[in-house]
This record gives sequence, structure tokens and C-alpha cells, in this order.
Amino acid sequence: MKIPKEDGENTDRIMGKGQVQLDPQALQDRDWQRTVIAMNGIEVKLSVKFTSREFSLKRMPSRKQTGVFGVKIAVVTKRERSKVPYIVRQCVEEIERRGMEEVGIYRVSGVATDIQALKAAFDVNNKDVSVMMSEMDVNAIAGTLKLYFRELPEPLFTDEFYPNFAEGIALSDPVAKESCMLNLLLSLPEANLLTFLFLLDHLKRVAEKETVNKMSLHNLATVFGPTLLRPSEKESKLPANPSQPISMTDSWSLEVMSQVQVLLYFLQLEAIPAPDSKRQSILFSTEV
Repeated sequence: MKIPKEDGENTDRIMGKGQVQLDPQALQDRDWQRTVIAMNGIEVKLSVKFTSREFSLKRMPSRKQTGVFGVKIAVVTKRERSKVPYIVRQCVEEIERRGMEEVGIYRVSGVATDIQALKAAFDVNNKDVSVMMSEMDVNAIAGTLKLYFRELPEPLFTDEFYPNFAEGIALSDPVAKESCMLNLLLSLPEANLLTFLFLLDHLKRVAEKETVNKMSLHNLATVFGPTLLRPSEKESKLPANPSQPISMTDSWSLEVMSQVQVLLYFLQLEAIPAPDSKRQSILFSTEV
């Protein structure tokens, strides 16, 4: 509820809290379950339906060539004549302007209607998008950035290299692991690589404010790992002959853990070395 303050601004006031007990049987039911939550004289009517993570988080192929959401990153950067998509630069800039000390930035969900409004504005190249962003809660902007990466038709780390990253992060020899992971990273297409490095630097700056925003490198890797690495078609990365039977849920959890560890590895590196002068000129160019 909005309450007017003396200075004319509005502030939010919590009028009631409630919770709903989820029935395990609902996990087997494909229909919507309707329920009512009573709290402090207020009744909230809800419709709830369970969707497995395997399907709700799966990347869907897109034939879209207009807009930016669901469009290949190389198509967007070529159209924009940029090295890093405009949407990524704008969201990062706004978050660094006023969201670096926001508790739970990137973890706390933004308002869904605000995120969808920003998505629509970026898709039609709305010139007023920067004004919209300045007036929205910073968590909605963080949510828009995450949604962009989640809706890419293939992950930023690409479907081609994803299995190799999963294998590389499992290496026990630290020297072999570093060589493998860096070579794989620098093999990514240019638009993917530059966008990742741009995002990586930003996330490191966010983690520098961990004492205030409570977002450590591990927390950020947990949020962004699956978003950046989850493949278009889900493939199991489990051992061919596991010693113990592994359920679908365990399989999914192990794969997510691997995705988190890959991103955490790069977040913890002090620098990404460039193997040749050409790559170095691309990596350290300030023109994005």
C-alpha cells in the first residue's frame, strides 16, 4: 500500500503477510491449483501450477531477427555496430550508478511488470529507455539483464563449448585446468567473449561491495552461472557408469553446480591473459 509522506513522496507499507503450504501432490498435477491466503483482514486469491525446472529454464529456439531478446548476440552486435550489446551496457551502467550497494542486487527479484516493460522498450529500440530505467527500481533493471542472457537462443558460453567447460572445471591439476579454461574462453566468438569480459568486470565490482550488498563472488556465480552456461538442449554431464544410481533431480543439481563453478573460476581469476597481440587489442579495447 502506498502511504504519502510529508515531502509529497510515497512510501510502501506492508499491510499483511501470509504463506501457503504446498502439497507434494501438486507436483504431479498439471492443472492450476487455486487457493486463498487470509492475512490481517485481507484475502489474496492465488492460482499456482508446478513446472519442472528442466522445462521452465530450458532455452527455446527463436527465429526472431528483430529486437534483442531471443536474438543471437552476434546478430545484435552486428546490427548495432557495437562490441557489447546496448542493453547490456545500459543495464550495467544504471546498476553501477545506483545499485552497487543494494542488498541482494541480482538475487532479489524485480517487479515482473517493470521487467517486461523494459524488455519491450529495448526490443523496439525505444529512445526513452534510459529515462524509464532511471525511474524504475534497480532490481527490475538487474532482472532485465538476467532475462536477456536467459533468453539468448544459445548460452553466452555457446552450446559447442559448453561440454568442454564442464570437463575443464572438473580437472584436478590446477595448471591443466587454467590452461584448458583460458583456451576455451578465448576460443569463444568475439561478441560472446567481449560481452562476457564486460559482464565479468562488472560482477567483480559488485562483489567489491559485498560488505554492503551481501553479494559475494560465490553468490553472483550462483545467480549467473546457469544463466550464462545452461545449454539450449539439456545434456547430462554425468559419468558414464556412476557407482550409485542418480535421479533426474540429482542430475540437474550436479549440472547446475558445474555451471556455477565455471563462472566462479573466472570471477576468482585476477586477470584474463591474452595469447597474442590481436586478441589483446580486442580484449582491452575501451570502445564497446
